Amino acid sequence: MTDLAYAEIEEMIVTLRLAPGRPISEGELGALLGIGRTPIREALQRLARERLVTILPRRGIIVSEINVASQLRLLEVRRVLERLIASSAARRATDEERAQFRKIVAAFEKTAKANDDVGFMRTDRAFNLLCSQAAHNDFAAGAMSLMHGLSRRFWYLHYKQAADLPLTAKLHADIARAIADGKAGEAGKASDRLLDAIEKFTRDTLVTP
Repeated sequence: MTDLAYAEIEEMIVTLRLAPGRPISEGELGALLGIGRTPIREALQRLARERLVTILPRRGIIVSEINVASQLRLLEVRRVLERLIASSAARRATDEERAQFRKIVAAFEKTAKANDDVGFMRTDRAFNLLCSQAAHNDFAAGAMSLMHGLSRRFWYLHYKQAADLPLTAKLHADIARAIADGKAGEAGKASDRLLDAIEKFTRDTLVTP
């Protein structure tokens, strides 16, 4: 139930249904999701570690604000980790995981054609989890898990003004395809191309009206 609570609340934060700066409570979320307080509390603690919420002792819980400068610093670390995870996954993925990556490719292509933002966000989350699993490196996976929610939320906030959803989906699909094919070098290069686009997008938000 904690995993379910986490997934539901994380999606609400990432897709801005719970807006930055909004106060939230265990009771409110429990009533909304039909989940008990203990799983909600554990999910919120996890989200606090990922900096998606801020827990203020004796004052409550708020959804964390979004900061461009922090996002750029995050991308410096994310670039290195994503390259490592992508190339490692290409080398170490099992046959079953490679089959899942091929399904992810098809899902990204579908969201690109439909310009489906929520579908893309859900596919991106599944892709991130699968990459971390297939890399078979718990240390890299743990570090990466702290960044994905923040990155998806930032993208969702600004993509209509400064991003190209079909291109972003294609760049993700290129990584998934390279991993599925066991091409570690190409997976790393595809990861760099994605991070180049994400960094440009992030900087463009500084000048986009």
